[in-house]
Order: sequence, then structure tokens, then C-alpha cells
Amino acid sequence: MSTPNRKILDVLNGKTVSPPPIWLMRQAGRYLPEYRETRKKAGSFLDLCYSPEFATEVTLQPIRRYGFDAAILFSDILVIPDALKRNVTFTEGHGPQMDPIDPDGIYGLSADGVLDHLKPVMETVSRLRSELPQETTLLGFCGAPWTVATYMIAGHGTPDQAPARLFAYRHPEAFQRLLDILAEISADYLVAQIDAGADAVQIFDSWAGVLGETEFEAFAVKPVRRIIASVRARRPQAKVIAFAKGAGILLKRYRQDTNADAIGLDWSVPLSFAAELQKDGPVQGNLDPMRVVAGGVPLRDGIDAILQALGQGPLIFNLGHGITPQADPAHVTDLVNQVRNVR
Repeated sequence: MSTPNRKILDVLNGKTVSPPPIWLMRQAGRYLPEYRETRKKAGSFLDLCYSPEFATEVTLQPIRRYGFDAAILFSDILVIPDALKRNVTFTEGHGPQMDPIDPDGIYGLSADGVLDHLKPVMETVSRLRSELPQETTLLGFCGAPWTVATYMIAGHGTPDQAPARLFAYRHPEAFQRLLDILAEISADYLVAQIDAGADAVQIFDSWAGVLGETEFEAFAVKPVRRIIASVRARRPQAKVIAFAKGAGILLKRYRQDTNADAIGLDWSVPLSFAAELQKDGPVQGNLDPMRVVAGGVPLRDGIDAILQALGQGPLIFNLGHGITPQADPAHVTDLVNQVRNVR
């Protein structure tokens, strides 16, 4: 039986593929009418994440509609705090909320039972690998320890994650313990996803951009490096994409320091700098999601600029962050057609 040609894996192995493979962060979500219908049936957002039937369905919806080169598991980075019994809830209009953790709470955390709690997620991964087209890469993911910790400490999202930054200064030992626990659990979680059928995984550090240089090294780089080393020690062929949103110039050494196979780029990364980063290996990104909302000339120009700057090297075409609910599905069709028809 021949090995399927999964273009994204080719790029993660350092090859240049033309046209570049494409998937979009949050490609399964509220901009799609079929997602909104499934979401109504599922109940709460976490019910959707933990239902293999519904999570498989919404993961497959954008593949059926657009034929993306990758499907990414439908779940959320906060299933790990939920598995740690932090009473995670998602409220429409308010985002995720949970019990804020203090130093005593951190010292009381235990990884026992976490993977058992997340077994439905692994069942979803297994179902997806059996139902996806053979040529479609299946991506698993987790949140980076810093980003997950910010929600655990504040109990919700904040504009600049000041509660977590202040906590890290005031309680450095407890904060380090939290990062260590999250790194350990995240590595186990990614290995379980790979074993269930994921071809590659992405680590999302959505709040890396609020950190100074010293804190970026301590809170963003070191925990992600630990996760990747742990995964590779057990699954040497594992492919990992690391996405540190807002990291800017600190991305220069991020791939090397974390040992990620590819780095995701947000839309604020200048394409000249992205081309420099690409000299060291694969990059993923980095179209502004607002161009997808706008459509037309802004969308076409943004795509052209990325393809001209990065299309001659190892590139996975993606957005610079998740697609937004107000995006028109027809604009996504235009995006896919333009990328696929590049010469």
C-alpha cells in the first residue's frame, strides 16, 4: 500500500511545494452556516468539543466545502484546565471563564486522570483519520503553557494578560510549577493525539506577544522546547508547528530554540522578515484575517504579496490568526482558488 502524498508533511520536511498547501486557523467555526447548525444540536461549547460525533462533523465541514490540505482537530486549548478541574465554562459574549488559581491551588494540581478526561478527544482524532481523504493532513494541537496559564490565573481572558504577568513576578516558584505541569500534560496530550492518528501537531501561544525578551525566553520558549523534546523523545518522527503570536523580532531564534519544524507567523510579521525566517526552514501564515472579511482587491493583494515573498520556499499558506465569524464563506472560496491557481 503506497504512502499518501500529504503536502503539508512535505513542507514540514523542508520541501517547497507549488502551489503551497493551505489550511486556515479556526477553519471550522461560526462563519460557516453548517457549523452553526451543528453547534445548536451539540449543546454547550464544551459538549461540542467532547462529543466525538459532533467534533468530527465540524472538523470535516471545511474539508468538504473547500478541500483544504489539512484538517485541524476541533477542540479548544482550555480542555486541559477543564481536565484539571478548574470549572471551565464558555458563555456567549463573554468568552471562557474558570475558577482563578492561586499559589496553593497550583501546588495542589495533579495530572492524574487528565488523559482519561480527554479520551473523547482522542476518539475524535481516530474517527477523523479514518474519515478524512488520505491526502489530507490531520493536525492535532494544544495551547502553549504560557497562554493556558494566563487564563488559569485570571480566570478569563484579559487585554494584556497583566494578572498572569504580575503573578509570575510575585510568585515565581508557583508560576514555574504551573508552567512545568502544563508542559508535562501538554506533551502527554500531544503524544496521545499522534498515537490516535494525528500526522502533525501545532502549539498555540496566542499571548506570547505581551512578553518582554527575558520573559519570552522563560515563559514562552522554555516550556515549548520542553514539550517538543518530550514528544520527540517518545515519537521521534513527530512534526511540530509552533505559533507564537505577536513575538515579532523574537521569532528570529524561536524555531532554533524550541526545535519546532515550522513556525507560524501572525499578520504583523513583515514579509521581508518572514522571508529571512524562511531561510532557516518552513513558515506558516500570514494573511490578515480582516482581508478575508473585506474580500475583493484587499484579499487578492494580500494573497499575492505572501505568495511573491514566500512562495519560492517551504510555505504553508494560512492566516495570521483565526478566521473571524464575520468572514463570508465565498471569500474563503476565492482565497483557496487564488492560492491553488498560483503560477
